[in-house]
Amino acid sequence: MERYICIHGHFYQPPRENPWLEAVELQDSAYPYHDWNERITAECYAPNSASRILDADSKIIDIVNNYSRISFNFGPTLLAWLEQTTPNVYQAILDADKDSRQRHAGHGSALAQAYNHMILPLANRRDKRTQILWGIRDFQQRFGRDPEGMWLPETAVDIQTLDILAGLGIRFTILSPNQASHVRPIGGRHWRDVRDGRVDPSTAYRLKLPSRRTITIFFYDGPISRAIAFEDLLSRGENLAGRLCGAFNDDRTWPQLVHIATDGETYGHHRRHADMALAYALNQLESCPNTRLTNFGQFLEMHPPIHEVRIIENSSWSCIHGIGRWSNNCGCNSGSHGNWNQEWRAPLREALDWLCDQLAPLFEFAASKLFIDPWRARDDYIRIILDRSQHNLDSFFQGHCKRELSPAERTRGIMLLELQRHAMLMYTSCGWFFDELSGIETVQVIQYAGRALQLGIELFGDGLEAGFLERLERAKSNLPEHRDGKRIYEKFVRPAMIDLEKVGAHYAISSLFEDFGEEARIYCNSVQRHEFQLLHEGAARLAIGKATVSSLITGQSVDVSFGVLHLGDQNICGGVSSFPGEEKHQALAAEVTAVFRRGDLTESLRALDRSFGGGDYSVRLLFRDQQRKIVNLILEEALTEAASLYRNFYLRHGTLLRFVGDLGIPLPTRFNMAVDFTLNEELRAALTASDPDPAHIQELLQQVQRAGVSLDSVTLEFAVRRSTESAALRFHQNPDLAEINAFDKIIAICRSLPFEVNIWAPQNAYFDVMRKHLDQRVQAAENGDSQAASWVAAARSLGDQLSVATHSIPVAVGG
Repeated sequence: MERYICIHGHFYQPPRENPWLEAVELQDSAYPYHDWNERITAECYAPNSASRILDADSKIIDIVNNYSRISFNFGPTLLAWLEQTTPNVYQAILDADKDSRQRHAGHGSALAQAYNHMILPLANRRDKRTQILWGIRDFQQRFGRDPEGMWLPETAVDIQTLDILAGLGIRFTILSPNQASHVRPIGGRHWRDVRDGRVDPSTAYRLKLPSRRTITIFFYDGPISRAIAFEDLLSRGENLAGRLCGAFNDDRTWPQLVHIATDGETYGHHRRHADMALAYALNQLESCPNTRLTNFGQFLEMHPPIHEVRIIENSSWSCIHGIGRWSNNCGCNSGSHGNWNQEWRAPLREALDWLCDQLAPLFEFAASKLFIDPWRARDDYIRIILDRSQHNLDSFFQGHCKRELSPAERTRGIMLLELQRHAMLMYTSCGWFFDELSGIETVQVIQYAGRALQLGIELFGDGLEAGFLERLERAKSNLPEHRDGKRIYEKFVRPAMIDLEKVGAHYAISSLFEDFGEEARIYCNSVQRHEFQLLHEGAARLAIGKATVSSLITGQSVDVSFGVLHLGDQNICGGVSSFPGEEKHQALAAEVTAVFRRGDLTESLRALDRSFGGGDYSVRLLFRDQQRKIVNLILEEALTEAASLYRNFYLRHGTLLRFVGDLGIPLPTRFNMAVDFTLNEELRAALTASDPDPAHIQELLQQVQRAGVSLDSVTLEFAVRRSTESAALRFHQNPDLAEINAFDKIIAICRSLPFEVNIWAPQNAYFDVMRKHLDQRVQAAENGDSQAASWVAAARSLGDQLSVATHSIPVAVGG
C-alpha cells in the first residue's frame, strides 16, 4: 500500500508595523537585532532557506532549501515585510514553491492564509470574505498561481468560513484532529463519533457545505505534531524521520498520508538548529524506498476523499475551549503568571466590535458617494496595498468609481479604505493570545483601533473616541500601573498618533543632524523642501525652512514652516506651523535668524515661540529609530570622553591591576568598571578593524582572562559577525586568492574567540562559490596550473575553518 509523508509549517508573525509609519520600529527586547521580525528571520526563516546537512564529523555536506520539500504557508503581512527587508529569503520562499511544483506534478507546496490572522468565526461575514479574498489575491501576486489550500488562523473554523473558502476556489484546509466530530464513508448512512482527536489522520475527508459546495479537510497527526512542538523530537533528524515512518499502520487498506502541522518557527526560533533536524529528516525520508514526500494538493489529486466528515464549529488548534482564547477568560494562557487573569479579553473585543459597528455604516454612506459598490471596492483594495503606484491607483479608481474623482475625492476614497484596513488589522489574533492587556501584541491591536479612530474623526467628525474609551476602560490590566484599557490607550496609543505636522516636526529636528536634500522619505511620507537654512553660532545651531509634507498612503499633504534650535546635548526646542504664506514666512524667518546671529539665545527661543509656537517639539517627539540615532550622536562626545578617561586609567594602572588580580584579590567595583569598559571596547574595535590583527586580539583576550573581565559577548558577537559577512560578500563577488586569504584570516579569528560566532552567511557564500568554481579549479590544478593549485589549497583550508566538507560539495548545474 502507498505511503506518503507531508510536513506542514505555519510561518507567521503578527503585523508589528507602527500604524502611522507603516514600518516596524526598534524593539529593544529583540537585541542585538532591530526588532523581533529581524531576529526570528535570522533564527528561523533564513536558516530554513539554506539549511545544513552534516556528516558524521559535523561538517557540511550540503545546503538545502527546506521550504521546497515541505508544505508551508506564510502570513501575507510577514511576506510583505520579508520582501522589503530580506529579499534573498523572500525569493527563496517563492523559489521553493516553484521547485515543489516540479517535484509534485504541478502542485505547489505553498498555501495561502487569511490576510492578517483574524479569528474568522468571531468575524462578521463581510470581514471573513475580505480576509480570505485578500489572502488569495496576495498569494496570487507573490506566487504567480491560484492557491489550492488556505491556512485558517489558529485553525479556527466554522461552516460559514469554509463555505466562503469553497466559494472562492479553495479546495482544502488543515485542521486539528480535535476539530473532527463524526465521519462516515461517502454514500454511507451511519456516522461514527471521532471527537476527542479520534479521527484517523491518514486520509482526506470531504465536508458538504450549505451551499452544496464541498471542501476537503486534512486532520494532522496530533501526537507527532505535539512531540515536535513541545517535546524533544527535533533533537535529531533521525528521530523525526523515524517517528513519521512509524506512524504508518499495516492494518490500513488505503493509501496512507502521515502529515503533521506546527508553527514554522519551531524549526529554528523556538528550538535552536531544528531547521537542520528537519533538513536531515527530509533527506532521509526522500531516500527511503517505501515512502514518498508529497504535498496536500498532489495527494488530493491522486487520492480524493472516500470519507466525509462533520466538524466541531467554533474550534481551533490552540484553545481547548474552542475559540474562547480570543473572546473571554477561558483559562488558556501562557502559564507564566499564575495570579493573573484574562478577564480583559471580553471587554477588549466588545470595544473593538462596537467601533467596527459604528464605522461600517459611516463608511458605507460616505464611500457610496464615490464608489459604485463600497464593499466591493474594499475587497479589491488589496491590489493598492500590494502596489501603490500612480498607474495602479488610476486603474483602481477607474474600475470602481461612478465618475472621475477630483484629487481631494481620491484622497478621501483612500482614507475610507484605509479606515477599513485598520478596522480589520485591529482584530489580529495575537492581541488576545497572551496574558496581559498591556502586552506589546495587545497594544498593537489597540494602536490599529486608534488609527481607525483617527481616520474616522478626520472623515466624519468627532464623537467616536469617547464611546470607544468608555468601553475600553472596562478591560482591566493585571498591572496596577496600567490600570485599564483607557489608561493604556492614553499611555501607549495617543502619544504614538501622528499627523503630517508631526512628520514635519520630525523632519525639522532631524535636519539639525543630517542633510535630507531637496526630497526625503520619512517612512510612508515624503517631504519636499522648498527653503532651508542651517545656521551656527558657537555650539548652537538653528534650522529654519518651509516644506510640503505628503502621505504616500492617503495622498494628504500640508505645507509647513519650521524653526528648531539646538543648544547642545539634549536641549532642542522649536516649532512647526502651517505655512502662513510667503510674505509672513519670510518675515518670521528673518526675525528669528537676526536674533540668532546676534548670539542672543534667550531671545532666539522667544522669537521661535512667537513665530512657530516653539517649545512644543523636542527629541521626545522623534520616531523611535531616529530618536535613538540622534541620541547616540548627542551622546557620542560624552562617550568618547568617558572612553578616554577609562582607557587612560587602565593604561596608567594596568600593571598594578593585573598584579592585584594575580594575587587573587578582588578589584574595587569602580576599578572593575574601568577595566570592563576598556577591554570590551578595545576588543570590539580590534575585531571590527578593516584589517584585524590576530596577535593583538589574542593579547587583548589574555588581558581579559587575567583581569576576569565579563565580555559583552552578545554585542561583540554581533559586531564580528557583521565583519565576517562583509568579508564573505567580498569573497563571493571576487573569489580570488587574496580574498580567500582575507576571508580565512577573519574566520580563524572567529574560531579563536571565547564565544561562538554565527557564520551561517559566510558558510552560504563559501558553499555557493565552491559549487560554481571548485571542480573547474581542481581540474586546472591537476593539469599543472600552479595558481589554480594554490587557490584550491587555500579554498580547502578555508572550508576546514568553516566546517565544510569540500569533497562533498555538489557541482552547480552549469557551474
